[in-house]
Amino acid sequence: MARGGINKAVVQKARTALLARGEHPSIDAVRIELGNTGSKTTIHRYLKELEATELARGKAPLGLSEQLANLVNQLAEQMQEEAQASVAEERAALARERLEHQSRLLQAQENIRQLVVQNTDLAEQLQASQEALQQERLQRQNAEVDNARLLQMQADQELRIGERDEQIRLLEGNHQHARDALEHFRQASKEQREQEQRRHEAQVQQMQIELRTLQQSLVVRQDEITQLHRDNARLLAEAQQQRKEWMTQQRQLEERERTLADSQQVLVRAEQDNGVLQERCNALRAEANRLGEKLTAQEQHVRGLLERLAEANTQLKSVGHVPPKHEGEASQS
Repeated sequence: MARGGINKAVVQKARTALLARGEHPSIDAVRIELGNTGSKTTIHRYLKELEATELARGKAPLGLSEQLANLVNQLAEQMQEEAQASVAEERAALARERLEHQSRLLQAQENIRQLVVQNTDLAEQLQASQEALQQERLQRQNAEVDNARLLQMQADQELRIGERDEQIRLLEGNHQHARDALEHFRQASKEQREQEQRRHEAQVQQMQIELRTLQQSLVVRQDEITQLHRDNARLLAEAQQQRKEWMTQQRQLEERERTLADSQQVLVRAEQDNGVLQERCNALRAEANRLGEKLTAQEQHVRGLLERLAEANTQLKSVGHVPPKHEGEASQS
């Protein structure tokens, strides 16, 4: 059988066209006439067969039955070659589709493997996120405990500050009472000023010493109050910083949960694509079965043509003419 669909009838048609144009039907000329297709060896063999046939016709004219038998043989050979070429093309197309299907199946399996790896990675990331979340929750609980402790310390300090303010007010009241008592004492002892001047001056000095002591105590307590206010401000700043860190960790946790949700959606879409590829695989298998059935039908058709050819030969034999054996029949026998 000639490659690329080249057969004896096609070569004969190209040779006849060249002769009609007055050109010599060489191998290269016939191949160019066929569109630069076909093997030169096959074309040379067909040209020799055609020349031998023409020489045989030139020596002895053939009868109508012999011409009819040759025509039937040529048609049968052409139909058989065309059927074989069609079957070969169908088989080649089926093989290409099978290779394409296998390539798609391998690609789908690779995609599934990658998705499985991604799913494993996402599961590990989810486990790590959950552990980090648990750790962050523990840290948040510890921060809340520390915050409550700091608030309690702040409340205690405010209570102590209030107590110290009350002590300061009492000291100021005592100081005022001392001043009032001094003034009263001055008014009461005005008549005896000269007699008790020394005792009075001693008492005044003592009171001034007590006053300076009270003022120094007041300054110390004011310094302690200022320090307490500073400590309170520092504790409030630390509490605010911890609250900011907790809010940042909460946002990171929400972002990780959203990332996990997106990864789960990607996995669902991959499973859907796998289902579509499986349906395509089933469709390709059905198409392969259909092509097999078509090939079987074409083979049955060829066998029918051969049977018809045998019946035609039998009829020719019955009318007293034995057709010469064709090259195709000789190869079949």
